[in-house]
Amino acid sequence: METIIRKTDPFRPDEEVIAQGAKILQQGGLVAFPTETVYGLGGNGLDADACRRIYAAKGRPSDNPLILHISSLEELAGIVKEVSPAAKKIIDAFWPGPITIIFPKAECVPYAATGGLETVAVRFPSHPTAQALIHAAGLPIAAPSANSSGKPSPTRASHVAHDLDGKIDMILDGGSVEWGLESTIVDSTSDVVTILRPGAITLEMLEKVVGQVAIDPAITARPPEGLVPKAPGMKYTHYAPKADVTLVSGPKDAVIRKMNDLARQSMAEGKKTGLMSTDETAPLLQADAVLSLGSETDYAAIGANLFDTLRQFDALGMDVVFSQVFSEEGEGMAIMNRLRKSAGYKIIQAQDEKGE
Repeated sequence: METIIRKTDPFRPDEEVIAQGAKILQQGGLVAFPTETVYGLGGNGLDADACRRIYAAKGRPSDNPLILHISSLEELAGIVKEVSPAAKKIIDAFWPGPITIIFPKAECVPYAATGGLETVAVRFPSHPTAQALIHAAGLPIAAPSANSSGKPSPTRASHVAHDLDGKIDMILDGGSVEWGLESTIVDSTSDVVTILRPGAITLEMLEKVVGQVAIDPAITARPPEGLVPKAPGMKYTHYAPKADVTLVSGPKDAVIRKMNDLARQSMAEGKKTGLMSTDETAPLLQADAVLSLGSETDYAAIGANLFDTLRQFDALGMDVVFSQVFSEEGEGMAIMNRLRKSAGYKIIQAQDEKGE
């Protein structure tokens, strides 16, 4: 299959390009497109065969649910059975935007889109190109991240091409995305709204809108065996580069010393070694490659740069990467959720000079 790559202004999308992508989707094909979070791999969310093609292109496990994307609130009624009062509050506060809500699914939504579940994940993206494509197609678009399953999510069209060129019909190149981490996912079908995946819409923001909010245990710890995932990213290893990633936690000075020690040991063993840090700590680190995610005071930049930086380590041929960790306040919860999964939950605790 030849993959068509078409550039478009992300904020004023080219009508001819959008029409071409919409026609491909209507005919059951796959189109990658930018959103405000990451690039999505779109297919007709009401067509079971198109959904299966998404899974095949990504190499994605079939029990990992897809997210259906809409371009107006009017489209929601056709794909869900009901909207709870809590879900209505979240919609009013955050849609369109980087949050996905779990609803009871309507009968027209195929199980191929929901991982076999009776619920469906729905998002109304704010990105102009995404909205234009969905509207032109006239369909709810099932769209997980446009990458090979388990690899860092794509924040540029070149990332999509690297993973999926020749496997999908079209890539809409709208430049770099804004946020760089996938949407927050919340379950609105339980008594208490539950965060299933953290993102740009934080726990604190949700609490202001709906009051009590629960956090699924799979966000902060390795998921239990046999977990039936209600949302993407809950069960399987995700966001991992080819390099083996390990996190280093502890007091700042101790983390710097430990990362340098680990790098020296790794390089002595003949492994190409990378260190992932912030602008403030990068000058204090030594390895084959030291890459910064941004300032330690700018979590939006750290989130936006995370996946691209992990892919840079692969491009540099690193065998091993050690990364510092971050506070889980606000946007930090989403950053640490992705980092833990990229590292397979491997964390080394650095001690200060007193051994504490």
